[in-house]
Amino acid sequence: MNFLNFKTAQDRLYACIGLALMLIGLFGLIPDALAHGVTVGDKGYIQETTGVHPIPFIYLGAKHMMTGYDHLLFLLGVIFFLYRLKDVTIYVSLFAVGHIITLLSGVLMEISISAYIIDAIIGFSVVYKALDNMGAYQRWFGFQPNTKVATLIFGLIHGFGLATKILDYELSPDGLLPNLIFFNVGVELGQILALAVILIAIDFWRRSSSFLHHAYHTNAFMMMLGFLLMFYQITGYFVQ
Repeated sequence: MNFLNFKTAQDRLYACIGLALMLIGLFGLIPDALAHGVTVGDKGYIQETTGVHPIPFIYLGAKHMMTGYDHLLFLLGVIFFLYRLKDVTIYVSLFAVGHIITLLSGVLMEISISAYIIDAIIGFSVVYKALDNMGAYQRWFGFQPNTKVATLIFGLIHGFGLATKILDYELSPDGLLPNLIFFNVGVELGQILALAVILIAIDFWRRSSSFLHHAYHTNAFMMMLGFLLMFYQITGYFVQ
């Protein structure tokens, strides 16, 4: 089985670009702006506060989701070929349930996992979904993995990613649970807003004749970005 057995030369080009970007990341040439962490201002504010603060934590949750390019890429992959609102709701709900479970349990139980490892797995989730959309698993292995189960599992992983960011805040135990709930409310609001924008854009694109023609190429490009995220985080883990 040849991993680079893509349909067109353009897809092979995306793969080569991805490999080049991985090498750039391995040599430490990717700017720190790509790191997916807590901003200095937000972290400083949270560390100085105690008690219950609904609005700030809702804002932080929404901001984290709206600027979480890895989460948004995965969601784009999940809904890419979902045409009915009912199906979109089911899959997004599975993703939300997964990250709510691990977000709350990860913080309350203080489960400490390297943010680099979690973010690398999140990058892999983008690769996995892009390959799924490209029909790779049926072509390579002759079967289709359960997409709902995969969405739930990766939701759990993404939730740990959120938990690691919250643990970076070093929250005060005073008002911890309410603040976590408000943060999660913000995450869901941010997810809904981001999803609305994505759905409007992709629905508009689907009405053009170019959608099916470029769908495979778009997922190949998403796969490349997922590999970039993976190797950037893996590099960060070893050089930290």
